[in-house]
Amino acid sequence: MNAGELLETFLDTYQSESAELDIQLLTAHVMGRPRSWLAAHLDAPLTPPQLDSAHQAFARLKAGEPLPYILGHWEFYGLDLDVTPDVLIPRPETELLVEKAIRWLTSRPEARSVADIGTGSGAIAVAIAMRVPGARILATDISYNALKVAKRNAEKFHVHHSIDFLQCDLLPHPAFGTPLPEGEGLGVMAFDLICANLPYIPTQALHELPIYGREPTLALDGGVDGLDLYRRLLQLAPDWLAPNGMMLLEIEASQGAQALSLAYDSFDEVKLQLHQDMAGRDRLLILRPTQT
Repeated sequence: MNAGELLETFLDTYQSESAELDIQLLTAHVMGRPRSWLAAHLDAPLTPPQLDSAHQAFARLKAGEPLPYILGHWEFYGLDLDVTPDVLIPRPETELLVEKAIRWLTSRPEARSVADIGTGSGAIAVAIAMRVPGARILATDISYNALKVAKRNAEKFHVHHSIDFLQCDLLPHPAFGTPLPEGEGLGVMAFDLICANLPYIPTQALHELPIYGREPTLALDGGVDGLDLYRRLLQLAPDWLAPNGMMLLEIEASQGAQALSLAYDSFDEVKLQLHQDMAGRDRLLILRPTQT
């Protein structure tokens, strides 16, 4: 069987908004080729082991397993990141946060200490490290398995010397005296930039979504109103954010007003902005204290 015939066979029994793209990516993956190559070589035959792998992978796809987990990698901000079921699949919406972070850091050569809270696959930390020379990034996550994936991605793109990884719940409060990584690490107790794409889906809403049970609940469930972790992070933020620093928080589209209120409550004086994603929905809260 050649690639074109396999594509037709799978498409006859698979219904999805992105069915054709999904099947093309899956077939290219088992053939060890990029999707662009597949489009020009539909007559290429598959070996028996490749056919077996394709049918096994397709069975997983039909059963509802997300394609990125089957492939073991997914593109984010031009980077082909490793992903596993231990991490959230990187979304295009988060690229808005990365763009703002890189632009702000690039315009301020003196600002190079960054915290990526809830790093997951390391998508934000790796993307910043790739494009901001001299950046020193602390990437935290409560999940040890997620941190292993993030470290692998940092090594994959040769930016592991710019990123320190710390397993903790958000950030430890300075009053507890928990040190940050030393040696090649940051060795600082404040950050010029704090980025966070934390779980922000309200618990009840999450249970009604197709992704529930298919991506890690730990990376999705934001509590009753979706803001539990942001509420806690914003309480810690005044102790962690350097003077003239900035925070970038990705939020759920309906949380703009609540997130603004939480930020106002956490800082004596603060400048806030809400930015919309490509669909025109509130997606990014930008926070700049005017007094720290």
